[in-house]
Amino acid sequence: MSFRLSYRADPGNPWFSWQYVRDNSDTILAAVREHASLTGRAVLIAAVIALPLAVVAYWYRSLAGPVLALTGVLYTVPSLALFAFIAPYLGIGVATALIVVVLYALLVIVRNAVAGLNQVPPEVREAAEGMGYGRWGRLFRVELPLALPGILTGLRLATVSTVALVTVGVVIGRGGLGQLIFAGFQNNFYKAQIMTGTLLCVLLALALDLALAGAGRLLTPWLRRRTP
Repeated sequence: MSFRLSYRADPGNPWFSWQYVRDNSDTILAAVREHASLTGRAVLIAAVIALPLAVVAYWYRSLAGPVLALTGVLYTVPSLALFAFIAPYLGIGVATALIVVVLYALLVIVRNAVAGLNQVPPEVREAAEGMGYGRWGRLFRVELPLALPGILTGLRLATVSTVALVTVGVVIGRGGLGQLIFAGFQNNFYKAQIMTGTLLCVLLALALDLALAGAGRLLTPWLRRRTP
């Protein structure tokens, strides 16, 4: 998406300007919506891919090293290089931006999910086997619920990091709030524009993290402290 900006001359060039926010409210809201949409879709896709990988690494211990190594290698590839590798094949649309941020989110989710599954007490697994649960029944009824705190930690970390990483999508015109920040640099270092984009990134990451933390409390009532 493209952003058309209109703002009044500000000789002082302050770091924040309500005038800029009012004059560009539609553009700012559009950037927030795009940023939130890209973040949500990326984390959801990453979770759908990462959780089965974590289960495979948990069931087959010999594959844990390769799975973590593969996701770790993907995490170390520079984001600009990934855009350069993928864009010639998929173009500079949303798909390219999503693939890049999804690849970076995989390591965090996989690592925390594997750690959560490994923390399930052996006696609990043995008790589940004694009750007649097979591998899949034990996974969905016992192991995944007990590993949920670790999985949610991975999702929270992945979400916060994805909010920051989405801004890099500005190189292909799909950076959400990164568009505002980059345009501020192009526009004679317009501080109000840069600061607005930055603050909204921080607030979006905080809001999503709090939402996931609240969901975690609802899904893991056994972890709440009991008050006398």
